[in-house]
Amino acid sequence: MTSDCIFCNICSGAQPTEILYQDDEIAIFNDIKPAAKYHYLAIPKQHIQNVRSLTTDHKPLIEKLINTGKNVLQEKGADINDIRLGFHVPPFNSISHLHLHLISPASDMRLIGRMIFRPDTWWFATPEHIISNLPNPNKL
Repeated sequence: MTSDCIFCNICSGAQPTEILYQDDEIAIFNDIKPAAKYHYLAIPKQHIQNVRSLTTDHKPLIEKLINTGKNVLQEKGADINDIRLGFHVPPFNSISHLHLHLISPASDMRLIGRMIFRPDTWWFATPEHIISNLPNPNKL
């Protein structure tokens, strides 16, 4: 963890935030600028700068962010069949700490949200795209 990272501070409790889920590896909380009724961020507690910092060793962590995030969405009442999951790709990430956007209902996003969170663009990548490119993170 780094003290100048807001997400690290959320994980340590130094930045008060309602945590929807946490364990030893990850935390999930509300996005401060939601694009839909349910918009959460799933983050690793370990400080990982962004998707370009990932290696094949991180595949289980990414899968955990996805699966736990989907479970939290479902528990909160979101339509799991109408979701958008993804990571912003540098330089289009506002926080330099890996975070997975969990958004539902994706069909309710307004135009700006649909553009910002448009899957598999050069600024926003699906988890599947990230996983498939893990051996070559610079291809993101």
